[in-house]
Amino acid sequence: MPTTPATPATPSGNPSARARTRPWDVHRLPRADGRTFLITGGNAGIGYFTAEQLAGTGATVVLGSRDAAKARAAMASIRSRVPGARLRHLPLDLADPASVRDAAAVLGPDPLDAVVLNAGVLLDRPQRHETAQGHELMFATNHLGHFALVARLAPLLRAAAASRVVTTGSFAARSERLDLDDLQCLRDYRPKRTYGRSKLAQMLFGFELDRRLRAAGSGTLSVVVHPGGALDSLTPDRPPVHARTTGERLRGLPAGLLLQGKEAAARPAVRAVLDPAVEGGQLWGPRVFGLRGRPKPEAVRPHLADPAVAARLWEVSCELTGSDPASGLVRAATGGRPPAAS
Repeated sequence: MPTTPATPATPSGNPSARARTRPWDVHRLPRADGRTFLITGGNAGIGYFTAEQLAGTGATVVLGSRDAAKARAAMASIRSRVPGARLRHLPLDLADPASVRDAAAVLGPDPLDAVVLNAGVLLDRPQRHETAQGHELMFATNHLGHFALVARLAPLLRAAAASRVVTTGSFAARSERLDLDDLQCLRDYRPKRTYGRSKLAQMLFGFELDRRLRAAGSGTLSVVVHPGGALDSLTPDRPPVHARTTGERLRGLPAGLLLQGKEAAARPAVRAVLDPAVEGGQLWGPRVFGLRGRPKPEAVRPHLADPAVAARLWEVSCELTGSDPASGLVRAATGGRPPAAS
């Protein structure tokens, strides 16, 4: 993928919209040599294409995946398209607290410039499934695992000059509301609703993290993105990671008028990682009705960033994980005291 020289952020770490002189081109990304990005779920789907696009910038891209074989296949596919790509695999199971705890140690001491919280699980089985710790599996993977991971990665993110935490939300969150008395859907388990609520929790986390980082004057940005409507049938082939039959290609053509493939769906996250004009607390998604097209900032619906709900969710998440992401990220700025909840 062709690239162009990167435009540096301002010394404070808060990017300036005036720093970039040319329009953003999804096909000519700025160079990011010497930087390191972690993509959770980077071995498949939108995470794979996020990793592939970022690898083309010269950065070191770390694929967080619980399946080593799938990660190797993904890295081989990326290298076939990006010769000389700098890639690593991080063994990571977000539903396993021990795996999350080990992640920072496995990564090593070098600064981490961005983490894309992309991995997710969607179950369509009617039975409710729990982790070994007794947490509902989708809530544990999509929200709690990422919450704890950012806390573990905090020293590495804090060591980077202007790091970013990019949280991947979903259209499914738009129609959901959190039940703070039943966050893990013990009383009301329906797979699609539970998934949507887990993604809503993830988005609330991203916006609340931004509020806490701003209050502390941190140089780390927290940005939320969503992929729009992403279909496998519209996604370019990347065998063995992804391949379509002729019938699947043909059946997907009408949907292309409104939706897009996962290569295009990765672009909001890629821009959130790279673009100096991106600001903390923004929501980025596809341009056309939020479903397809080039990435752009969107208005944030109130329930996606409700401060009271987010603060309570944060408190519960700290209790369930034994972690506080903001505490680690702002320690240098506040002497170890995280800012008060909003």
